[in-house]
Amino acid sequence: MEDNEKMTREEIEGEETRETAKQPDQSEDDTGYEKVCYICRRPESKAGSMVSMPGGIQLCHDCMQKAFDALNQNGMDFSQIPNMPFMNLNMGDFSNFMRPDMAIPKKQKIKKKSEETKTYTIRDIPAPHVIKHRLDEYVVGQEQAKKVMSVAVYNHYKRALLSRQENDGQEDPVTIEKSNILMIGPTGSGKTYLVKTLAKLLDVPLAIADATSLTEAGYIGDDIESVVSKLLAAADNDVEKAERGIIFIDEIDKIAKKQQMNTRDVSGESVQQELLKLLEGSVVEVPVGSNQKNAMTPMATVNTDNILFICGGAFPDLEDIIKERLSRKSSMGFGADLKDQFDENKDLLKQVSNADLRKFGMIPEFLGRLPVTVTLQQLDKELMKKILTEPRNAILKQYEKLLAYDEVKLEFDDQALDWIAEEALKKDTGARALRAILEEFMLDIMYEIPKDPNIGAVIITRPYLEKCGGPRIEMRG
Repeated sequence: MEDNEKMTREEIEGEETRETAKQPDQSEDDTGYEKVCYICRRPESKAGSMVSMPGGIQLCHDCMQKAFDALNQNGMDFSQIPNMPFMNLNMGDFSNFMRPDMAIPKKQKIKKKSEETKTYTIRDIPAPHVIKHRLDEYVVGQEQAKKVMSVAVYNHYKRALLSRQENDGQEDPVTIEKSNILMIGPTGSGKTYLVKTLAKLLDVPLAIADATSLTEAGYIGDDIESVVSKLLAAADNDVEKAERGIIFIDEIDKIAKKQQMNTRDVSGESVQQELLKLLEGSVVEVPVGSNQKNAMTPMATVNTDNILFICGGAFPDLEDIIKERLSRKSSMGFGADLKDQFDENKDLLKQVSNADLRKFGMIPEFLGRLPVTVTLQQLDKELMKKILTEPRNAILKQYEKLLAYDEVKLEFDDQALDWIAEEALKKDTGARALRAILEEFMLDIMYEIPKDPNIGAVIITRPYLEKCGGPRIEMRG
């Protein structure tokens, strides 16, 4: 009897063991994931252990302490705590909980240790000719600009690695100065696209900021530190990764010093002066997961010494300033220089000097921190045709891929490409005009072609673009 009871007990324990093995292990399911604080949006690896709240809400200890401090000082007004406005909602109206800002953040994947501990060496930085060769696959023309930027970026990241070695105790008597870049070119010449492609090829975080939204500290608008906050967000709040990133400030010509102003220029010269410390290299505190500084937002310290700053702008009317300087030497007589000899010069921007930019409205301290000047040439007809067809991500290749899903081949004859390039030049908006023209004429084709499954190919002709004919259609078989 005792043996039977013993065997029965062993069988029961075995069944319990097998049932336990069948149940999924919660810790194994969550392997590769970590909790995120509902208030500061920091993961568990950054903020420490989390406190679980009802409803799947996770709070870090810092935010919990700040919440208790807010309660002690201001009573039960939870609206002062970011991301927790639901505490003061009407609990009878459940539609409030369906608002997008009430969503609980999902768990994030934990980064692999190999990615976190990866160290960059001089061998990881591609040589200038390699950078330019890869830029040629995406950007057509602008040979001098690509060459200058390739060398500047290569030297900048070599400088960053050397400064890291000095911090490790290996001192060097020679200190390499920082080389930020100023890009000057007409609208649609490829300034922003060139920077985006460069950051993608180098695999570094990129933040694009608009200088028109920047104002002096204390006024309505974005503070100067907001550009660093955007870079930190692009680096997934990884400070070390952000400190080797790229910040592109577009429309930099819009913060030029205003002429004859009686009021304070809070979005012009003042912004240039406050940008000086970032361009030179300084340690700034920026909010994590937010663009606004307040008591509830965690702060991160970012050193901008190894961040590459690229400032770009169209600088309208700068060519007139250059013409005025170059034609100042004109005189009378047979050997005199004509005043209108520079009117048809398309490469006039290449002769820009700091004196021209100062007359435009840029302060000398700001220009001194942008030692590398890159000028982009205005696009002509041949460059427009190359932009349509040659880059890896060319516009025509995008439409060919879209119609390829319908098993239809799309072609453009040479005369059609000439017409598109000529119309784009008339709009005077650079390469941006190409997509606008194609969107207009491809609308009917993208609408009509899927109707007939027997269509095998479509050839776009110039008469169709001039609205005096139609495209050539080839049927299958």
